[in-house]
Amino acid sequence: MNRELVFQTRRQGLLEITDEVQSVISSERVLEGLCTVFVLHTSASLLIQENADPTAKQDLENWLNRLVPYDESFRHSAEGPDDMPSHIKAALTATSLGIPILGGVLALGTWQGVYLFEHRSSPHRRKVLVNLISTR
Repeated sequence: MNRELVFQTRRQGLLEITDEVQSVISSERVLEGLCTVFVLHTSASLLIQENADPTAKQDLENWLNRLVPYDESFRHSAEGPDDMPSHIKAALTATSLGIPILGGVLALGTWQGVYLFEHRSSPHRRKVLVNLISTR
């Protein structure tokens, strides 16, 4: 079973999408199996990250921006100075996640959440594909 979810980002940064992914699992009544989440873009990515303390997200965003700053020397800049840095950030992070489903819920740890990581500085409409494989 596949379902496409659409998210409107506001800016660069982490957007938690755990509830929306879980909603797909619940609506399909999958009790045990595997949930694969895949982002359909080259300048955004997916992460499983802490969802309790917002400073963890801020620190991660700041660290990645220091690692891959906007740089005028990139040749690929058709969509602005954040174009190539966004592609590099997506290459360094994940474009897909595989998460077990146990008892009808994502098998995440206590402080884990699923995040869409927007790497562009302006708002974007992002598509995420959720694929469910049920073993029961």
